Amino acid sequence: MSDQVRVGVVGTSGYADFSHLPGVKSHPRAQLAAICGRNRDRANEMAAKYEIPQVFTDYREMIAKGSLDALVVATPDDLHYPITMAALDAGLHVLCEKPLALNASQAREMLQKAEEAGVVHMPFFTYRWVPHYRYLKQLVQEGYIGRCFHCHIRYVAGYGRRGQYLWRFDRSHCNGTLGDLGSHMVDLARWYVGDVARVSAHLGVYVDRPGPEGQPLDPANDAAVLLLEFENGAQGMIQLSAVADTADRAQEQHIVLHGEGGTLEADLSGSGGVIHGARHDEQRFQTLPVPDDLWGDVDRTDFRSSLLSGVFLKQSVADRLFIDAILEGRQVSPSFYDGWKAQEVIDAAIESHEKGAWVSLKRE
Repeated sequence: MSDQVRVGVVGTSGYADFSHLPGVKSHPRAQLAAICGRNRDRANEMAAKYEIPQVFTDYREMIAKGSLDALVVATPDDLHYPITMAALDAGLHVLCEKPLALNASQAREMLQKAEEAGVVHMPFFTYRWVPHYRYLKQLVQEGYIGRCFHCHIRYVAGYGRRGQYLWRFDRSHCNGTLGDLGSHMVDLARWYVGDVARVSAHLGVYVDRPGPEGQPLDPANDAAVLLLEFENGAQGMIQLSAVADTADRAQEQHIVLHGEGGTLEADLSGSGGVIHGARHDEQRFQTLPVPDDLWGDVDRTDFRSSLLSGVFLKQSVADRLFIDAILEGRQVSPSFYDGWKAQEVIDAAIESHEKGAWVSLKRE
């Protein structure tokens, strides 16, 4: 590997603007070499903002002519598979937004090709790198709750309440809130508890919205409830909604882990987060502050800024972790394997809703 990792980014959305582009640019040994977007004016705007020398409107041309080492795929979900496979054919390292694909079959193909190519591959499971959730993982590994009995996860937001067209609620592009918010929470459930054996799910559509340019819409779910049975026997429940009135909290996440040795719970919203815990011999929950070493040299005055402008732009996490893994010639966690395993649960949830029955996941 040369002194600099030449990175191309496919996608010019607001999320690419406040996450991937600044994340890559913040790394001292990464170069934003090219950007690709369907709207050339928007792509030119992002190129000027981040000093990116090459602008493309076709990802295939960018892969062929951009002289890249790595690609960040930050597009609607239905484009993850074809763009990633083209990048892997060219021998590029790939960071792909979550969910990894539209189904487990695609995700498995992406994993297999990435492994055959011997490149670094990573899905963008954002919450793996939030200090509160990293500390929760550390506590679980240290045996705070012992053997896990129950895992309850709730992630609600209100970005789907207005009823306008969004590709995130268009089944031709995605699997709705189950794929959008659910992929994050399924990944955390696996990270904390282990692999999932069976799923029972109900998917809901609560807000009417038009299709693109006023055309009829095949609506994807905007809410979901999943019951999980983990391979280790633990029980789980995941509740998701993009149509909850969250007022000034923006988004709310709540995770509870009950185990033989005690209980851990984490609450996270747009304004901050807190972890509480109680061991089996304690009568009251205690607040468990996130250790300073997980925050690093970050101004914590504003929670959102401390994450986006601090942790994600200073530590070896997210896009910066991807670059470090390339430079160091090692694989990274989460990898496409984790993206595939999350997609298996999503597929099972969709099948369960359609059949009205529990669906078992295939064992490897």
